[in-house]
Amino acid sequence: MAGFMKSLCKIAVPVTLQSMLQASFSIVDQIMIGQLGETNISAVGLCGNFTLIFSVMIGAVSTVAGILIAQFMGGNDEKEAWSSLDVSLLCGMLIAALFLLASAALPAQILGLYTADAGIVETGSVYFRIVAWAYIPMAVSSVLSAWMRCREHATIPFLASLGAVAVNTGLNYVLIFGKLGFAAMGIRGAAIATLASQLVNLLCILLGFVICEKKDGGRAVWSLHFRKITLGNYLMMILPILVSEFLWSLGQNVESGVYGHLGTVSLAAYTLTCPVQGLMVGALSGLSAAAGVMVGKRLGKKEYDAAYRESQKIMLVGLLGAVLVSAVLILLAGAYTGLYRVDSGVKELGKRLLVVFALYAPVKVENMILGGGIIRSGGNTKWIMAIDIAGTWLVGIPLCLLAAYAFHWGILGVYALLTTEELFRLAVSLAVFRRRKWMISLS
Repeated sequence: MAGFMKSLCKIAVPVTLQSMLQASFSIVDQIMIGQLGETNISAVGLCGNFTLIFSVMIGAVSTVAGILIAQFMGGNDEKEAWSSLDVSLLCGMLIAALFLLASAALPAQILGLYTADAGIVETGSVYFRIVAWAYIPMAVSSVLSAWMRCREHATIPFLASLGAVAVNTGLNYVLIFGKLGFAAMGIRGAAIATLASQLVNLLCILLGFVICEKKDGGRAVWSLHFRKITLGNYLMMILPILVSEFLWSLGQNVESGVYGHLGTVSLAAYTLTCPVQGLMVGALSGLSAAAGVMVGKRLGKKEYDAAYRESQKIMLVGLLGAVLVSAVLILLAGAYTGLYRVDSGVKELGKRLLVVFALYAPVKVENMILGGGIIRSGGNTKWIMAIDIAGTWLVGIPLCLLAAYAFHWGILGVYALLTTEELFRLAVSLAVFRRRKWMISLS
């Protein structure tokens, strides 16, 4: 047990801290922008909805990279591991380029999908055009981070994120409010700070990558050709994840669009809760990453029983951690919303939304560990695609639309009803997990 916890913590703790730091980007932005009023808060939140689609698609690329790298490293095949990295980097940069073109060229049209408020669209477009340039460094950083986790150098991405957050916070203060001789730039300053911090994050990760490879004595192999699998196999792994993550994030955007049409107060309340939700999920996302690496390496060695036992242990740790964090969030929900200079009604509604989220967060975390880490570690990503699509589009979206437009519930009722989607995902994922058909060795 001691060896298991040591291996788990070696990966999970740095990834957890890194995820929390990344989530803090949004928190820092929104707290500071929150001083500028509800329109600015809503604008940043809606930009974040589109960025979420990009983030989950890049996450899909880094997930497949992690699956392949972990399995091939477990099977002592360095060349295939390097090919997995190279192909994933290329895919990540292509996706980032497409999102950059869309968001830089059509910001008003994209934001108009979420709200009819012309003020929010105009303000958000200013922010959007600048932040879009951060997509490429974010893509490269994500894939390289997956490599370093599999190499058990997870502290490097964490330290890079720490530096990036420091840059983001400092520049936010200087550029938003006009300090140290700079003119007050408002939301434009927040966007510049975010872009600069992502560039710093990438530079730190690249430096750490080079240093770690020299330390490990590894020789880089730049190749897009696999020996044990084909590019077709790679695409068959990544396409289900891309499809499921895209459709899931699209579903999240549909739900956000519903919230936006429930009124400015509802949208502002929901928006100010999103960063802390991301922070909480990030606090336990390290377990999902650790599960993918640890279970993937077991599968690469064909140690199937050990892979199953370790999966069960990680799920238990995740459940206990989620319950603890949820309790803390319930206690501090009011204190968090009180940080914003907004109407008291927005603060109170935001507090209630956070409490609802905290109540179902343990279920969400178990889904992350099962779907995002364990079941995908064998390379058969179709199971999770089916579960995600069914959960989002057969359960979540219909219930959201029904509650908002048929029952005419407010945002609190709509949001609470969506817990059904997470319960559905967990029930099906547990059934798939227990059948063990996901345990496949690629090496």
